[in-house]
Amino acid sequence: MSNAFDAIILGAGAAGLMCAARAGQRGKRVLVLERAEKPGKKILISGGGRCNFTNIGAGPANYLSVNPHFAKSALARYTARDFLDLVESYGIAWHEKTLGQLFCDGSARQIVDMLLAECAKGDVEVRCDADVTAVEHEAGRFAVMASGHIVTAPSLVIASGGPSIPKMGATGFAYDLARQFGLKVVEPRPALVPLTLGGEEVLFREISGVSAPVIASAGKTSFPEAALFTHRGLSGPAILQASSYWEPGEPIVINFLPDLGSGWLLERKRDMPRGTFKQVLRELLPDRLADILAHRLGIPAELGNASDKALRSAEERLSRWEFRPNGTEGFAKAEVTVGGISTAELSSKTMESRKVPGLYAIGEAVDVTGWLGGYNFQWAWASGVAAGDSL
Repeated sequence: MSNAFDAIILGAGAAGLMCAARAGQRGKRVLVLERAEKPGKKILISGGGRCNFTNIGAGPANYLSVNPHFAKSALARYTARDFLDLVESYGIAWHEKTLGQLFCDGSARQIVDMLLAECAKGDVEVRCDADVTAVEHEAGRFAVMASGHIVTAPSLVIASGGPSIPKMGATGFAYDLARQFGLKVVEPRPALVPLTLGGEEVLFREISGVSAPVIASAGKTSFPEAALFTHRGLSGPAILQASSYWEPGEPIVINFLPDLGSGWLLERKRDMPRGTFKQVLRELLPDRLADILAHRLGIPAELGNASDKALRSAEERLSRWEFRPNGTEGFAKAEVTVGGISTAELSSKTMESRKVPGLYAIGEAVDVTGWLGGYNFQWAWASGVAAGDSL
C-alpha cells in the first residue's frame, strides 16, 4: 500500500467525490479519506432517499455568503445542466418537482454509484473508516495520519462538510483544520432548520401537523412555500428557507393568505354579513389553523357586527403575522450550515488557499450556503470541479 499521492481529499461526500473524480481522470494519483464506514452517507438520505441532486435554476442569487460574488465563477463554469448531462450519461431516470428541483426517479444510491464509477475511471482510491488524527505540512507536502497510517501529498482538499446532521457523523473538523493553517472561519450556525416558539406562541404547538401554503419572510428575503406547525414551533419548506436568513431576536413574518388582495375581508362582510369570521377563515385555511387565528384576532362572531377598521386590521395581521422564534432546533435538525471557511481565504476560481499553497476547501466546509431545493448539491459539484480541475 503506497503512501504517496498527488492529492489527498478529506471527505467522501458530494464535493469530495466530484473533486476526486475530476482530478483522477486528469491523471492525478488521488486518495479520498472518509471517516464514516461508507461514502456518500448524506447523499443517500437526501431528498427522502431520492436525492434532490441539483436545481435547474441554480445561480449566485440562491446562495448566502459573506461575499455574495464568490460562488459566481464556479457556478458559471459547472452548471446544473452539466451535472444533468453526467446523470443522463449513466441512464439515471430523473424528474422535476416544483421550483426547478431535480430528483432521481429511483434512489439516491444511483448518484453515489455514479460518483464512485467516475472515481474508478480515474483510479481514485477511497478509504472509509479513516479517522484523521493529525495533519502536518512541511517542505511542500502534507502528511496525514489516518487510522495509524501516514499518507502524503503536495495537495490537500478539505471536503469534510459542516456540523449539520451530527447523527450522520458530521463534525466541525473542517473548521479546526482550517484554523490550524491560519485560515479564518465565519462563525457557523444551523441553516435550513426548524424554528422553535415560546411564550404566548406556544399555543400554536397545539396544531402540530397542520400545514398551509404561505409566504414566509426573514428580513428582506421571502419564500412562497408551505409552512408546517410542529410540537416545537415552525417548520416546512418556507420556514426552512427563511431560517437561513433569520437572526435571533428578529421576527419571521408570515402572509397566511398571499393570494388575496387588499379589502377581501370587507367584501366578505358585504356579501355575507351573517357569516362568522371563523367560517370565512375555515374556507381559506385548515380548520385548526383558522380557529387559532380567529381566536387570536378576536373579531366578533358575525362579520356584520365588526367595524371596517377591525377587519382591515385583521387583514393586515393575516398578511404580516409576526412570530418571534426563541431559537432553532440546532445542528441536529439542520440540513446545512451557514458560515464556514472564509471565502476571503480562497481563490474563487480554484478553491485553493491564498495563504497555504496546495491547500483547498470545497463544498459545505466553505462559507457558501444554498437554498433548499438542490442548490447545495450544485455548489458541491461546482466547487468540487473547480478544485479537481486545478489539482
